[in-house]
Amino acid sequence: MEMDNELTGKVRHTQLKLRGLTIAQVLEEFDGRIMGLDHEKRMAKYRKMRTSPYLFFRGSAYLFYFDVGREWFPYHSDPERLTWIQGDLHFENFGSFRSEKGRIVFDVNDFDEGCMGSYLYDVLRMSVSLFLAMSEKELPAEEQRQVVYEYLHAYVKQIRKYAEREEDPRFLVFDEQSTKGPVRKLLRKMEKLAASNLIAGITTLDDKGRRVFQWSEEIQRPTKAEKKMVMNGWAAYTEQRSIQTGMPESYYRVKDIAVKHGSGTASIGLDRFYVLIEGDTGHEGLDDIVIEIKEVRAPVPAYFMPYNEAFWDSFAHQGKRAITTQQAMHHEADPFLGYMTLNGRHFYARERSPYKKKLKTRKFEQLKDWIKTVECMGQITAKMHARADADVQGGLLPYHSEDEIVRAIGKDADAFCDYLTNRAFSYAKQVVEDHLLFKEWSEALEQEQAAPVIVES
Repeated sequence: MEMDNELTGKVRHTQLKLRGLTIAQVLEEFDGRIMGLDHEKRMAKYRKMRTSPYLFFRGSAYLFYFDVGREWFPYHSDPERLTWIQGDLHFENFGSFRSEKGRIVFDVNDFDEGCMGSYLYDVLRMSVSLFLAMSEKELPAEEQRQVVYEYLHAYVKQIRKYAEREEDPRFLVFDEQSTKGPVRKLLRKMEKLAASNLIAGITTLDDKGRRVFQWSEEIQRPTKAEKKMVMNGWAAYTEQRSIQTGMPESYYRVKDIAVKHGSGTASIGLDRFYVLIEGDTGHEGLDDIVIEIKEVRAPVPAYFMPYNEAFWDSFAHQGKRAITTQQAMHHEADPFLGYMTLNGRHFYARERSPYKKKLKTRKFEQLKDWIKTVECMGQITAKMHARADADVQGGLLPYHSEDEIVRAIGKDADAFCDYLTNRAFSYAKQVVEDHLLFKEWSEALEQEQAAPVIVES
């Protein structure tokens, strides 16, 4: 018996050692070589990722795709007829914002990783994130499984409606009238919010009565070089927007520029700026608008997906790819979407909406709160996949993605939901284990870099 225990211990030790080496190599490749993050930025990112398995999952999308991209799944769609996917779908990438028609809606609000791939990666990544989010709330395992199953069931039900042409994905919008539970409560709260609240919270009046940014830990003064860089790309952006909106140049007059820190997990290390513009002239500038300019790189999933030459020919500019993904997946996209090149790097611009808000799971009191929320999220996921295809004017896909997805799922929806629920549950457990290995590795890496170098005389 002692020999068996010793052998079992060696096997387990070797498994953990090999997994730890895999995690380290993948993170070194992406955060180090590809992203080129310096030590300070990497450690800032890793400290955030060490906080919880969920944040580790958010910050290591490349590890997820490294794992599942090499795995066989029975429900993949035809690799020759791919879906335009969001690429980094997780619970906190859903939220409220103001659409181009001025109404407050609930939808996905991050499209940095949009690219071509199997629809299955979106629904699996979202399902894993649900398990991790619910584990933080200490929901019983069976309730967690029920919630994920309901998300998948809502997805299948909605995608079938599109495939059968019962509904049109171009016109599905989730607002206060069409939602329930926590999502409706969030939208009601946002409807009552004054647009000026954001401006008042992050700006102030200078000694000449002009509205400018108020400096803080998150909103910092740019260097002269950073300010010049943003302004060099601003004319091209405003020209794009003026043609689309018909607004005069004065509408886009820059009043102030700031460097934005402290947002996101995966995007740590990428530059982000806030630009305060005139908008409509009003009392003390409280109707000014904040434009967020965000650096974007090639999407993580693309490193693990079949190469689609037509897609990359059309979207060599990563800012253009990000905003086109949002426009393709949203019925009512942000009216300030645009892209620019700054010092040879790719950026995109969008409104920093005063109505942008995530759901707070701490306010989920009952199981039904989770179920009503994920049913809405399942429908939105299906809507995204069905919209970003032949329905998009000038789109790359000559076919309807919903037809391909329904064909891949097959007739037995329960079998599909059961399979994905079990696979997501299993991978979520792997994430929890990976998080412990990551903490050990990243803490050692930080200490190693911090250790003083002793030079022998």
